Order: sequence, then structure tokens, then C-alpha cells
Amino acid sequence: MFHWVHEAQDELQRQMFAHVEQPNFPCVGAKAALAKGTLDVLACNAIDSAWDDLRIHDGLIRFAADYRAEPGLFRSFAVIFEGPDDLGEADFEAALWKRVQSLSDKDVWRGQEYDTRVSADPDNPHFSLSFGGEAFFIVGLHPHASRPARRFARPTMVFNLHDQFETLRAQGRYEGMREKILVRDEALAGSRNPMLSRHGDTSEARQYSGRMVGADWACPFRYSGDAASPSK
Repeated sequence: MFHWVHEAQDELQRQMFAHVEQPNFPCVGAKAALAKGTLDVLACNAIDSAWDDLRIHDGLIRFAADYRAEPGLFRSFAVIFEGPDDLGEADFEAALWKRVQSLSDKDVWRGQEYDTRVSADPDNPHFSLSFGGEAFFIVGLHPHASRPARRFARPTMVFNLHDQFETLRAQGRYEGMREKILVRDEALAGSRNPMLSRHGDTSEARQYSGRMVGADWACPFRYSGDAASPSK
């Protein structure tokens, strides 16, 4: 088992780094994280299985703690699964939210507080996930995504810290960086991603999987902690 994990870790990390290094990869934040050595990768087995959920949650707890100890921009935690590589967009979305629910339930079970700067309600425009007391935004990647920017050889969940977006806003850099990513995404896909919105306008839950969803889309996630969780 250890041998498999070690080999998979090296190979999947290599694949992710090579993917981000491509000249037309649109996310300049991920490129900055890679350049700084702060794009962390965790290799896991299958996105439609709970087998690695404790390992993933352990990684999120460490990632959140490390950030609080030494805050800094452009850090990402990419959880890359060996498979399945044949999931369509709806199946990938369902698997992603099952992992999210399981990870969130473990956060509650381990006594972690929800980040009070965001809402735990996925229908709230101020929603973000919370692990280890830090809010996170997820970017889902998989082989069959309709948007080119969301295509990657393996099913992947990239966890980005919400606090980093707030820091960029405070520095007056958020809008410029967002526009740069949108321009690069349009160059890659021929159009801008209609699902992208600013935090506080609509719930970011609609963006996680990368699938285009309509107004009637219902998020399958429900926070299992107490009713005192934030509800901005």
C-alpha cells in the first residue's frame, strides 16, 4: 500500500505541475502557487469512494494550520484521485459533493469550528466550506469537463483558501487578477465562463464542479454542525 501511495503521489504531482505550467492554463493564481512551491498535492484512490477521506481531512487540517501560522498568498491544496476517469459532468459533480459532505462531517466530528467569516448555508451568497476553522473554495477538475480550463487527466478537487481572496481585495488586487483569469479563460475556450461570480453575489457552491447549472439547481450539501454556525 505504501509503495502504491508513494508512486501515485510522485506521478500525480508531476501531472498536475505539468498541467499548470502549460502556457495557456488560465489560472494565474495556481501558476503563482506552483512558482512559490506552495501548490500541495495529495494522491488518492477514487473520488467516488470514502477510502481516503480521513487522509484528505488530515491534509486540510494541516494546510489550514500552516496557513494560520504563516499567512501568505497563492497556496492551494490539490487532491488528485487515480480515477474513475470516465465520469460525466453530472457523475463527477455527485462524487465531488459526496466527498465534501463526508469531509465536512469529519470536521464536525473532530470538533472543528466553522469559519465565522462565511456562511455554512450553501444557498447563502456568502457560503464557503470550512475545514480546520478556515474557509475554502473548491475548483473541480476532471477529464470530461465541458470548460477546457476545468479539464485534467484525473478527477481533482483543488481547495483554495477564502482568506486569500479577501487579502487580494484588501490590497486592491482582486478585480485585476479576476479579469486576467477571465481573459485567459476566454482565449482558451472562446467565451467567458458564465458560472463565475463574485463572493457575496451568488453562492459559490454553484461553481465547484465546473458544470453549468440552471437557476433550479439545488446543492446536495448540508452542514451537520450546530445551528449556531454562521448565517450571514
